[in-house]
Amino acid sequence: MKVKLRLFAAIGGILAFGFGAFAQADETIKIGVLHSLSGTMAVSETPLKDTVLMLVEEQNKKGGLLGRKIEAVVLDPASDWPKFAAQARELLEKHKVAAIFGCWTSASRKSVLPVVEELNGLLFYPVQYEGQESSRNIFYLGSAPNQQAIPAVDYLMSKDGAGAERFVLLGTDYVYPRTSNRILRFYLNSRGISNADIMEHYTPFGHSDWAGILADIKKFATSGKKTAIVSTINGDANFPFYKELAKQGFNASEIPVMAFSVNEVELARLDAPSLVGHMAAWNYFMSVENPRNAAFIKKWRSFTKDESRVTSAPMAATNVAFNMWVQAVEQAGTTNVNAVRQAMYGQKFKNLSGGTAVMNANHHLSKPVLIGAIQADGQFKVVWQTEGEVAGDAWSDFLPESAPLTANWTYPWVCGKCAAPRFKAD
Repeated sequence: MKVKLRLFAAIGGILAFGFGAFAQADETIKIGVLHSLSGTMAVSETPLKDTVLMLVEEQNKKGGLLGRKIEAVVLDPASDWPKFAAQARELLEKHKVAAIFGCWTSASRKSVLPVVEELNGLLFYPVQYEGQESSRNIFYLGSAPNQQAIPAVDYLMSKDGAGAERFVLLGTDYVYPRTSNRILRFYLNSRGISNADIMEHYTPFGHSDWAGILADIKKFATSGKKTAIVSTINGDANFPFYKELAKQGFNASEIPVMAFSVNEVELARLDAPSLVGHMAAWNYFMSVENPRNAAFIKKWRSFTKDESRVTSAPMAATNVAFNMWVQAVEQAGTTNVNAVRQAMYGQKFKNLSGGTAVMNANHHLSKPVLIGAIQADGQFKVVWQTEGEVAGDAWSDFLPESAPLTANWTYPWVCGKCAAPRFKAD
């Protein structure tokens, strides 16, 4: 009788283990998608949400990840920065997501940062930013200033660019524009541009009355020196800005605009023929011709069922982020954050704009820098690009307090002074 009981117990254990294994296999791997689908940033962020959903669908068709399907948990923080923090906490504590793909503005990222650090989550941030930050819980897929702002200003000062000698630093009033422009002011000073030849102005999110500001810029540009506008205007404020720009006759050959937050998505809603020649600096443009980009555009339009949908640099960065995360999870054999973070270092994935993106141990990518000029068809024509990939620099060399800093990932995992980046397994 005891033998039979033991046999039944053993069989029961095997069945329980088997059912448990099947149940585990049926569980999904959840990821968070934290982008504004309403409010002032919705026009820019909604395509990034759709990009993640497209990539999840594609990966699931390949069999998922570690034998499990990926499930995207989508929340809408509605362009409300504190809400980003609350929803990041919800994603990590309630939904137990393995990673979060999201944020656009630095204000939203700064809001999420303490949450992912407290709960040891991973945020993949796909948009250009001001640098001056290194977190072991964030991977920065967008451009650091040395991968966008500095090359853009160099181009504007060059003979091939505008030959600019005066600059208007025009931005939305929050951390990214103000910090980027502080870096640019130091950089321009180092290139011989005096503060008297730099005009700086900020407006709130959603600002719509640009007539007086642009009139002041015209007056600033009457000194006899070639003037260029560097724009860190974000979100839907770009629409009235560019409309007023065209209305007041800002010709790109006279006073060019170099934008850091306007891509094909925003341009699709503007009158492109009236803006021909104005520029933007990114790491990708939809007009880049290569088989990889053509396949991505085709896949995007098939997923959205809209042949008019455009692609953009933040979408290309999201593509790199998601695929590097998949590779890191596969390499680690787990979604454990510490293991995945360690596996992320050195990950490579081909850029849609050409070349190969590499994740450096300072949590920033190496990638190319491109400058494009607006064309009448609503696309950007690449007018300049780096010969190869540029490594992202978290700490600007042009601010006195950050010039000596690099990402120093040693216990207790803080960023401090060191001769070169050093790393230690978590």
